[in-house]
Amino acid sequence: MKFLVISDIHGDLAYIEKLQAIEPTFDGILFAGDFARFNEIETGLPALNKILQLHDDVYAVLGNCDEPSFIEKLEEKDISVQGTLVFRDGLVFAGSGGALKFTGTTPNERTDEELIKDLSVAVESQEEQGDGTWPNMIAIVHQPPKDTACDLITAGIHVGSPLIRNFIQEVKPLAVVTGHIHESKAVDHIGETTIINPGSLAEGCYGILEVSKLQGVWQVTKAELKELSGN
Repeated sequence: MKFLVISDIHGDLAYIEKLQAIEPTFDGILFAGDFARFNEIETGLPALNKILQLHDDVYAVLGNCDEPSFIEKLEEKDISVQGTLVFRDGLVFAGSGGALKFTGTTPNERTDEELIKDLSVAVESQEEQGDGTWPNMIAIVHQPPKDTACDLITAGIHVGSPLIRNFIQEVKPLAVVTGHIHESKAVDHIGETTIINPGSLAEGCYGILEVSKLQGVWQVTKAELKELSGN
């Protein structure tokens, strides 16, 4: 299965139109949050509607620039994976929305405990039914896990979530899609879990994630960063 990986569109509709021409074939979209532009929450809904034109299957969470109540729009469109589990073709999707408290100037800043609470359903469900791991899970989190190539700001400081990193180490998902730190677009790993931050689509950056079930085991066969021309 091939997924288009995008994040941090920040209300910029032009790049979605470019994606329609450049990446016409994929099996779904993984969106790691920030529909809206900074301090312009009204730009979130047009961005959401434009993304929905790309594909019927979208899996998304909120970013820190999105109002917390905007989750209702995602739920109306049946694309939210925030705080829930969504199953499709042998895969399971889960997610955490918003970002750690930092500047206090964006509407969806949360504590680390609040971020990880969105993923508690995954932990509780698998502890009840299995060995506690989710080798067929793709988790979508706006805040990157701590101490990877995906959470490194320009000052050289890792600003990711310690609790999301702990979740990955314990639950061992197949892949984690993240965003938020625009300058930290990268593909990295925590154990066997692939971590991909595609960068900001508002800056022309996106990614491709391909997964396959080979000999009964789900594997990431491609995790690639891409950039639209003219950037």
